[in-house]
Amino acid sequence: MIPVYLDYNATTPIDAEVADAMLPFLRDHYGNPSSLYDYGRTAREAVDRARTQVADLLHCSPREVIFTSGGTESNNFAIKGTARANRDRGNHIITSRIEHPAVEECFRYLEQQGFEASYISVDDTGRVDVDELRNAIRPDTILISVMHANNEVGTIEPLEEIAAIAKDSGIILHTDAAQSVGKIPTDVEQLGVDLLSVAGHKVYAPKGIGALYAREGTVLEKFMHGAGHEDNMRAGTENVLEIVGLGKACEIARRDLTHNMAHMRAMRDRLHEGLVEAGYDVRLNGHPDERLPNTLSIGFNGMEAQTLLSRMDGVFASTGSACHEGSPTVSGVLAAMRVPRAYARGTLRLSTGRLTTKKEIDTVLATIESAFTPHST
Repeated sequence: MIPVYLDYNATTPIDAEVADAMLPFLRDHYGNPSSLYDYGRTAREAVDRARTQVADLLHCSPREVIFTSGGTESNNFAIKGTARANRDRGNHIITSRIEHPAVEECFRYLEQQGFEASYISVDDTGRVDVDELRNAIRPDTILISVMHANNEVGTIEPLEEIAAIAKDSGIILHTDAAQSVGKIPTDVEQLGVDLLSVAGHKVYAPKGIGALYAREGTVLEKFMHGAGHEDNMRAGTENVLEIVGLGKACEIARRDLTHNMAHMRAMRDRLHEGLVEAGYDVRLNGHPDERLPNTLSIGFNGMEAQTLLSRMDGVFASTGSACHEGSPTVSGVLAAMRVPRAYARGTLRLSTGRLTTKKEIDTVLATIESAFTPHST
């Protein structure tokens, strides 16, 4: 059987156009962007162009884009940088109970440094309890961090509503948009966020590159010390090769967003409908409508997810978040959503992408049919 990849939420292949854009900077254009001669100017122009491409996707100014090593660094930069730079205003910070570890662990670390954190509940679909969040705000609250879309179930959070609350209280709002960039609109003005994290390898760019949108006027502590790179916010010679790749990936995402959203949704729904029509006892995890167009988190009653996945030879998918795969326990996200244990233990995350085909979806359905044994444990 030809392998079928359905784990685009874990990582994406590098787009062919992205690879082509990067190639000259792998072979020929090796100059340091800070150098004043031609080689350096070529590299600087490439970095500037990429910054504009990212900004165009996010609908912000290029001056508000800081290149990082990936989504994890962007989250660390935003959360720790905000907390430390604004500690004179307060030491209370707020997040949700279903954040990626790159956010959750930042909050746990800051608690060790004397900050006080509130963790907001979600409903059964994975949406943040906005009333609980509003009631958690204190005079010393300085930061709210809520993801744009969940990496496991795909639920899209009510960021615009949260942003209005944050703005009324003068609180900085950060969102981890690693899963949403390139899949749904991520207009920072519409969302109302002050900080937004981008991960390159989720948007068909290489691993090891990302970006942080920081609204002009947002006060952050400098992330790395050294020379004055990235507007004196992140020292270190720019990773020109991968910055070029991220820029091109963002250009493609903006150009093809409507088409890609429709395609990924069609493939996801074909898979979901096929499972329902086959008569399996399944449960959809996540919001039925306010959900990423590519993400299907589906729980099989009476089947251990690891067992089912091991029988799906040639199908590459996940039993949850790829960043903490392999645990036999129910994921924290599903537990926070109060998913019944029988379905939570049998949950697969099947995420489609730009390259997913109808033939691949039908192959997966046939593979599940042959692998699924209702009475397995």
